[in-house]
Amino acid sequence: MPTETAIQKLRPEEAAKRVFRAREQDSGWLDRFAESLAGYREGPGGTNHAALQSGSDLVRTIGLWQLSQAKAAALFGVSRQAFAKWLQRGVPADHAVAVADLKAATDLLERYLKRDRIPAVVRRPVPKLDGVSLLDLVGRGDTKRLLSACREMFDFERAHR
Repeated sequence: MPTETAIQKLRPEEAAKRVFRAREQDSGWLDRFAESLAGYREGPGGTNHAALQSGSDLVRTIGLWQLSQAKAAALFGVSRQAFAKWLQRGVPADHAVAVADLKAATDLLERYLKRDRIPAVVRRPVPKLDGVSLLDLVGRGDTKRLLSACREMFDFERAHR
């Protein structure tokens, strides 16, 4: 795929064609790209850039955790329709901290685990968490504890003490 500078020199139709061809097998990416582009075009009165980023972070997280949109919506205590809007327009401010904690925890899981192991790890009861899973913590709205538990899981310096 061409660099940013090379894309800027192309006619819009040619740039769109090249981006499409490079990602035509990944319709989800293309959808998110189109939504993000529309959001950036809206500018100050429309969707903000941080909200769009949080929506794409959420798409990545539910993919890695292998959650359906319905399950993810239930974990956050919102309707499927509201959750779908989060993915399109970004996460509302009152849920931004929870989504940021979830993203940070997911970053740790992705860094230290094989991607295909993440769904099992987040569902497995953790003895140090009184037998609840990481997924249960999200459902309880306890994303601070979720992030703390993930940090503790990968605190390798502690293993040498």
